[in-house]
Amino acid sequence: MAPFHIRQPSGTRVPIVVSVPHCGTASPEELVSQYDPGLMAAPDDTDWFVHQLYDFVPTMGITMVYAHYSRWVIDLNRDPQSKPLYTDGRIITALCPTTDFLGHALYRDQRQEVDATEIHRRVERYYTPYHQQLQQLLAATKEQFGRVLLWDCHSIRQHVPTIRPEKFPDLILGDADGTSASPGLIEAALHTLDHSSYQVSHNHPFKGGYITRAYGSPTANQHALQLEMTKVNYMDDAEKVYEPLRAEKMRELLKRTFERLIEVL
Repeated sequence: MAPFHIRQPSGTRVPIVVSVPHCGTASPEELVSQYDPGLMAAPDDTDWFVHQLYDFVPTMGITMVYAHYSRWVIDLNRDPQSKPLYTDGRIITALCPTTDFLGHALYRDQRQEVDATEIHRRVERYYTPYHQQLQQLLAATKEQFGRVLLWDCHSIRQHVPTIRPEKFPDLILGDADGTSASPGLIEAALHTLDHSSYQVSHNHPFKGGYITRAYGSPTANQHALQLEMTKVNYMDDAEKVYEPLRAEKMRELLKRTFERLIEVL
């Protein structure tokens, strides 16, 4: 099984690629028996239904790539050398995590780290193919249009005390402190998101993960933005079930945001 899925544009192609690295829920057959079965029955750190939330983008001419496997197998939005994204004391799960965000052990044997040989195997089998596909999509889109925007999609529980004592804002736009995209694209996205009923934050508490930081190169006409959102904005209050009315409201805002970005691009 490929570690990613692709949804090709059904509308006229535009210079945007959407990535959803944390929506996967599967575990490879050779690893299933190693995990705590209770946790793996519903992997809590999953960006649940985000690929469904964004499933309108092909009609706008946007290509989508999204993950098949759980981030507990390997985190596609982490540095391949496991360099930490933040140094402010928050919990940061590893490239191949051994705990969830609340500190619960993922493996039956309570291991505290995945050995280097196994990490290398997972990088080669699951991580590298996703990133190679992402690079190919960006390169092809840039070749066609002369420029490209990568929009990296994420969601999170409204409250994760190991990361932040307070609840998260509804929407958090990350651009690596203004370095991953042009000012015009950043302003266009922020302006559209701000003109909504949602609470919007910029680069705090999330400024973009590895994908945003690694692929955003505005001077080379390759831009990257990350949008984090709290799950209650498209799921029920318990953050368990996709809630169509909430989701449709969010989808309308996302559509307006992409329309504005397409204009700027």
